[in-house]
Amino acid sequence: MLEVRNLTKRFKAFEAVKEVSFTIEKGESYGLLGPNGAGKTTTIQMISGLFPPTSGTIEVGGIDMVGKPKRAQGLLGIVPQEIALYQSMSARENLIFWGKMYGLNGNHLQKRVNEVLGIIGLEDCAREKVETFSGGMKRRVNIGAAILHNPDLLIMDEPTVGIDPQSRTHILETVKRLNSEGMTIIYTSHYMEEVEYLCEKIGIMDHGQFITSGTITELRETIGDRSRIVMKFTQKPELERVIENPALAIRKEDLLLKDSELTIFHKDPQVVLSELIQSVTAAGAEITSVEIVEPNLESVFLHLTGRSLRD
Repeated sequence: MLEVRNLTKRFKAFEAVKEVSFTIEKGESYGLLGPNGAGKTTTIQMISGLFPPTSGTIEVGGIDMVGKPKRAQGLLGIVPQEIALYQSMSARENLIFWGKMYGLNGNHLQKRVNEVLGIIGLEDCAREKVETFSGGMKRRVNIGAAILHNPDLLIMDEPTVGIDPQSRTHILETVKRLNSEGMTIIYTSHYMEEVEYLCEKIGIMDHGQFITSGTITELRETIGDRSRIVMKFTQKPELERVIENPALAIRKEDLLLKDSELTIFHKDPQVVLSELIQSVTAAGAEITSVEIVEPNLESVFLHLTGRSLRD
């Protein structure tokens, strides 16, 4: 469905995306992750045809996005991070407007608007102005506008930011349903649990490059069965003194120190925890909390990038 090869984007001297390549098969749900500034948004903007790459190729459904942008864009549905709706119009009026932009009209347009209102769960308030809606309801209309023309590939950029839990659940179930019915999905989010729930494959970007991709199982194997020990303290410990303790068997690359938080990857956290607390205390830190987190996608992300999604 999507083939990206050696994609590069330069803004004067700054290289925002560097030789990125990946493929998404038809019907897949693909999570694109990376810290802020990793190049995700620039990559999505090029895939969407908003601006051309400096070099490299993008094919959507076998159509060259650079050479035939209008044909390629016709296969896409875009759910932007920002709300792209007319606030003074009703939900139905917004959907009719965007449907016409996609070339829908007449009975087909009315039928499709009714179908989409059902999918996003807003039939009962379809005639109310969008400006009266909650943030979650607006985002559901945003999604509705993107799927009116039954796109082959739906790109969703942070679709659940700042919304209530009920709307978030509804959006996730809607995405799951669309994907189960054959729609290909690209999904970006700062919420790891969303990506784990929705996506079959995941690509992780950092500093404009792809650093890894694969299924969640494959990515978890990069850290094996190691859990995360997360310690918070009032001041930083001297890491060299912690590493020097032979009872811990901790490598420097398995430690991540940021501000007043220390993350350690270890396969036997319960076994080393007591010794670790003593070592960190002896290294000059006053511990305020300790948490053990089982291996998950966030652990993989932190281990590979050394940063959280919001850094």
